[in-house]
Amino acid sequence: MHRLLRRQIRKANFDTQDLEKFNDFFNVINDAYKSFDDDVRHIELILEESSNELYKLNKNLRTEKESVKNELNTIVNTIEGVIFKTDLNGDFKYLNKAWEDVFNIPIEIALNKNYKDLLFSSMDQDALRAMELEAIKQTEFNTLFKHTTFSNKTLWIQLRLSLTYDESGAANGYIGTFNDVTQLKETEIKLNRANKTKDEFLSTMSHEIRTPLNAVIGMSDILLMDKFLPEQLENFQVLKYSSEHLLALINDLLDLNKFKSQEIKISEEDFNLSELVQNIQLHFKQVALNKKLSFETIIDSSIPMVLNGDSLKLSQVLKNLLSNAFKFTHDGGVVFKIENIQTKEETASIRFSVKDSGIGVSYDKQKDIFKSFVQASNNTSTIYGGTGLGLHISKELLNIQNSNLHLESNIGKGSTFWFDITFKTSKKVLTDEHNISSQREQIDLKVLIAEDNKFNALILGKLLKNWNVDFVLAKNGQQALDIYSSRNFDVILMDLQMPILDGYDTTRIIRKMDDKIKSTIPIIALTAFTKSEVSAKTERYKMNGYISKPFDINELHSLLKHYSENKRHVV
Repeated sequence: MHRLLRRQIRKANFDTQDLEKFNDFFNVINDAYKSFDDDVRHIELILEESSNELYKLNKNLRTEKESVKNELNTIVNTIEGVIFKTDLNGDFKYLNKAWEDVFNIPIEIALNKNYKDLLFSSMDQDALRAMELEAIKQTEFNTLFKHTTFSNKTLWIQLRLSLTYDESGAANGYIGTFNDVTQLKETEIKLNRANKTKDEFLSTMSHEIRTPLNAVIGMSDILLMDKFLPEQLENFQVLKYSSEHLLALINDLLDLNKFKSQEIKISEEDFNLSELVQNIQLHFKQVALNKKLSFETIIDSSIPMVLNGDSLKLSQVLKNLLSNAFKFTHDGGVVFKIENIQTKEETASIRFSVKDSGIGVSYDKQKDIFKSFVQASNNTSTIYGGTGLGLHISKELLNIQNSNLHLESNIGKGSTFWFDITFKTSKKVLTDEHNISSQREQIDLKVLIAEDNKFNALILGKLLKNWNVDFVLAKNGQQALDIYSSRNFDVILMDLQMPILDGYDTTRIIRKMDDKIKSTIPIIALTAFTKSEVSAKTERYKMNGYISKPFDINELHSLLKHYSENKRHVV
C-alpha cells in the first residue's frame, strides 16, 4: 500500500479482520494516492520545465535590455545636441556625451550639480529669473541664450525642455536638450549687418540720386508757374512727369525692401482721376510717337472724377504696365482703358486695363514674370532692358490695396494686364495742380533756409520769391545759428545733411536756447530720405514737420501758408 495509507491505518489501529472487511475501499484510496503522486510528479516536471524556460527568457531579456541600453547610449552619445534630465530643483541627473563636447565640462563633475552654477553664473539674475518663471508656466519651454565657457568662448545655445511626471501624475523633473547654434546665430548676425549695410547703401544712393532729381522736378514746377507760350505747356509737363517717373524707378528698389519689412503703407487723399490719367497719357505720348505706335486712352465718363485713395501708388502701377506695353510692342499700339464696374453711394469699383499688340508672354512664363528680377526670357533684359522688378512691385502694390494683377496673353498676339480696385468717392472739388494763379498766392512769412546744396537752394529761392516770401539762406547749420542769433524768423526749413553742423545738431542747439520764443520756432525737416527712414529721429529732435525732396510744390505752399496764417507774435 501507499505509505500515506499505511500510516493512516496504523494510526486508526485497524486489525487484520478490518483490513479484509474494507479491502476494496482501501484499494480505491490507495489508487487515489498513487494517482495523486503521479499528478504531483507531472506538475513538478512541468514547473521545472517552465522554470527553465523562464530562466532562459529572463536571461535573454537581460541581454536584450543591455543591448538596447548600449544601442540607445550609442545613439544618444552620437547626437550632437546635449540631452539632459534634471530634478525639479534643476540638478542634473543624466547627461549624454555631447555635454562634454559642447560645454567642455566632464559629465561626472556636472552630474548632481545645479544648472545655474554651470551655465548661468555670469547671466543677469533678473533675466535668469524671468526665464525660470516663464519655464515654470509652460509644460514645454523653448529659448535661446548666450553662454560664456570657462575658456572665455561665447556660445549661443538653444534650450528646449519639458516637464516629466511620476506614476501618480506629479511633476518630478525636466527632460530637454541643449543645441549649439552659435554658427547659425553668428550667420544671422552677419546677415542682419549685411542687410543693414545694404539698406544704408540703398538709402544713401537714393538720397544722392534724388538730389539732382529734386532740381529737375523743382525747375519744371517753376517753369510751369512762370509765363510760357501755350505750345510749351506740354513740353514742360512731359519734363516734369518724366523726371517723376525716373524717381519712381529709383524708388522701386527701395520699395522692394519695404515690402519685405512690411513698411509700405497706404495713404488716403482726394485726387482727380481725369487729371491723373491725363498726366500719364502725356508721359507716354512721346514714347508712342517715337516708336510710331498708336496710343488710345478710353475712360468711362460715369466714373466719379474725384476719388479718395493712394493716387501715387495707382500711378506707379499704371506707369509700370504702360512702360512694359510700349517696351515690348513694335507694331500696332497700346490701349489704356478705364471702366466703371460698380458705383455706390460712397465707393467706386474701377477696372484699369493695358492692352498691347506686342510680343506676348508664353503660358508657362505667365506666373513667373510676377516674381522679382524675373523676365519672360533669358535675353529679355539684354534686348529690352529693365530690372524685372516692375510687375512684381505692381502686384505687391495692388495686393496691399486688396486688388490683384491679372494677365491674358499669347505669343506674338500681345498681352492684356488688368486689375480691379475700389476707391472711396469724394464730393470735394479739386483744382488743377498746375493752376498758375493758385501757385502765385502771396505768403507773408519770414523763413530761414538751411540748405547746403546750391540746386535745392536755387529751387527753394525761386519758389519763395514767386510767393513773395521773405527768406534768408544759410549754407550749413553753423551759419544758420549765426544768422538766427541776430534775426527773428517765423519758420526754419532745415536740411538734415549739411557740412560743419547737420540739421539734427542745429535743431538740438536751437531747442536748448534760453529765449523761449527762439527755442520754440517751427522747424521743418528737408531731406531726400523717405519719411520712414527719418521720422523717428526728427520727432526725437523735436522738429515740427517733414518735407521730402523732390519738393511737392503744393505741399510746400500749403505748409508755408499754414504758418503764415498762424504766425507767432515776435518783436
